[in-house]
Amino acid sequence: MASSHSSQSGEGCSRREEEDLCSSPDMVVLQLLCPLYQDKKMSKLLPVLLMKYQMKEAITKAEMTRSVEHRHRQSFPQIFKDVCECMSLAFGIDVRELDPGSKIYVLLPVLGLTYNGILGEDYQSMSKINLLVVILIVIFLKGNRISEEDVKEFLRTREMLPQRERFVIGDPWEFITKDLVQVQYLEYRQVPNSDPPRYEFLWGRRTHIETSKMKVLEHLAKVNKRDPRSYTHLYEEALREESEAAHS
Repeated sequence: MASSHSSQSGEGCSRREEEDLCSSPDMVVLQLLCPLYQDKKMSKLLPVLLMKYQMKEAITKAEMTRSVEHRHRQSFPQIFKDVCECMSLAFGIDVRELDPGSKIYVLLPVLGLTYNGILGEDYQSMSKINLLVVILIVIFLKGNRISEEDVKEFLRTREMLPQRERFVIGDPWEFITKDLVQVQYLEYRQVPNSDPPRYEFLWGRRTHIETSKMKVLEHLAKVNKRDPRSYTHLYEEALREESEAAHS
């Protein structure tokens, strides 16, 4: 799906087109970008890497190999390749060898998000992180805010996907409106002067501290194999934010 856009990487698009990306193949790709994390061959390795990331610890090749079922260890090179792709695209975390030949790997926050407060040893952590990343991107695409109704519609669409069993979260609405708000990844507020009251979501204080519009845009572009500059208006907005931050 992403390849259909790659030929357009040199072309810009209007703000309206950029907002429409929320219901385009780009956003579908984002939601399906890691079906691999349901693959039993890597189902034990991914949570181990996420916990290492949370603890800011390196991991050895031997540790990773032990996290793979014995019957699959002969396929470890391909499993490791798939896991690295999943960590990068789904979670914005790069797995890199510390020194060539060292077989010691560090986990780098390319997207900038620490995920502290939402990571755990339970299997839902991966779905929670993926949902957070997608929502933050949608907010940026929608003009830095998204209505409560749009988020509910987004969740309904997600539930209708054939791969919906891959996005297991006990109560996604509570996770969004309470957990992500409590850890300040999201701000959930009443739209000013709305009567009857309407509500919207914005990036929270912690999101602004840990990441930036440029990092989020670069992540979206990477997932969809596009040049970030092809999202013309979003790229200009991200550049303005960088310029303002440099002069603040």
